[in-house]
Amino acid sequence: MKHAYMLAEGLMRFPQELDQAPEVWWHGDGVKRGLDISLAVLGLALSSPLWALVALAIKLEDRGPILYRQDRVGKGGDVFQVLKFRSMVANAEEAVGPVQASQQDPRVTGIGQILRATALDELPQLMSILRGHMSFVGPRALRPGEIEVSGDGECVPLEVIAGYSERHAVRPGLTGLAQVYAPRDIPRQQKFRYDLLYIRRRNLWLDLRLIGLSLWISMRGRWGHRKRKF
Repeated sequence: MKHAYMLAEGLMRFPQELDQAPEVWWHGDGVKRGLDISLAVLGLALSSPLWALVALAIKLEDRGPILYRQDRVGKGGDVFQVLKFRSMVANAEEAVGPVQASQQDPRVTGIGQILRATALDELPQLMSILRGHMSFVGPRALRPGEIEVSGDGECVPLEVIAGYSERHAVRPGLTGLAQVYAPRDIPRQQKFRYDLLYIRRRNLWLDLRLIGLSLWISMRGRWGHRKRKF
């Protein structure tokens, strides 16, 4: 266990040098796509026993729907649909619109807190990876018309924030540099900087490191407690 913690700590220090690192050879879309398909098939096979347990827990808590669909913006700005396990109360966005959940968001259910901490709510997105809409690693797939509430309470469309359109040069990812390293509640412009850094420096070794670290965070149930930044 000590060696596992040492490995995780080493991975967490990685972004400090990433922006200054020399350019590396990119592994190409074919290799990345092959890795995505292989891992998605493996992930679906290994996680299949959990699907029934998660579905039962969601249904028992509030009798609401188990799954929900959302439109997301993908590569080139194309819109596609993702399927997720429901982690919020039903009709959570009726009053506020498409706003990302905060760490203490009252809309998140009790089971939803566990699902979000372990990323189990994301399991159905493995099918989006198989379909080619997503990758395992890339910028977060944002919603069309999504807004951010600024510090002074102003609602700002994400489309006007610097770096938004550049993120669509690659497929969105189930995990990524911003998802792992950016604290949840920092402004989107700062998160977009992580995304653009990934797009510039992406390579096979970086993808494997981010996937490994994401699994480590999921096993520890720490997706809601990311404090580090660079």
